Amino acid sequence: MQVRPTLTLDMTDPTAGSVDTDLLAEPRLVVEPGMAARVSAVAGPVLQGMGYRLVRIKISGEFGCTVQIMAERPDGSMQIDDCEAISRALSPVLDVADPIERAYRLEISSPGIDRPLVRRSDFERYAGHLVKIEMAVAHQGRKRFRGTLGGVEGDAVHLHRDDIRAGEDPDVVLVMEDIADARLVLTDELIAESMRRGKAAERELKQNLGLAPPPPPYARKSDPAKSNKPKPKPKPEKKSAPKNTKEHRLAAERLRRGEFDPTEGD
Repeated sequence: MQVRPTLTLDMTDPTAGSVDTDLLAEPRLVVEPGMAARVSAVAGPVLQGMGYRLVRIKISGEFGCTVQIMAERPDGSMQIDDCEAISRALSPVLDVADPIERAYRLEISSPGIDRPLVRRSDFERYAGHLVKIEMAVAHQGRKRFRGTLGGVEGDAVHLHRDDIRAGEDPDVVLVMEDIADARLVLTDELIAESMRRGKAAERELKQNLGLAPPPPPYARKSDPAKSNKPKPKPKPEKKSAPKNTKEHRLAAERLRRGEFDPTEGD
């Protein structure tokens, strides 16, 4: 039994436009157990049919019972209109399937800036950013790691640790299937890249819905895989000394009169 949220905005399909089918169908590496797994079995196919990917489901006792469903577009973006469209489509399906026996509050949200990483493409997309990883199976005697995410190789991810002790190797290779939880750490670079992705997704959505003019044919489309680190500022050119000072004008006047300047050499 579900307590439905009140929705007022009506809109067309928010994912109108090109959708990467491979990313859309990509399975998650981290899945939920128990009651959350039952919700996932219902919500996952609905989201995929709408052009979204399920990220994570969290059930908590807040406000009696809250079911939080994190979702995203295949490119990792998510707008408020997306959340409202998902809620309208998913609410009646959950009412019929009834995966939770008691009343609950449904909450649809984006993964957030410091998001969990649940798919192989997540680890590829956010390479170069700071992450926290907790292993389900210990690696070299420990389960918790923190560091800069490297590339993906085979079924494992590379991590350059910043939490090493004396004598430990800063570079480790972690098997993705053994990861219980992986999450981005909030940094200035991550915030800047998230804002860039959000603006690009909003602009593309308005263009797809005909609410904004299409980009000119010569416009270059931004690559969401590239980071948005600020470029170094060019060094200012060294200005030459001014040549129209009072001293210069007096010297010029003396020269015109043919006067001798005692400050000059022989």
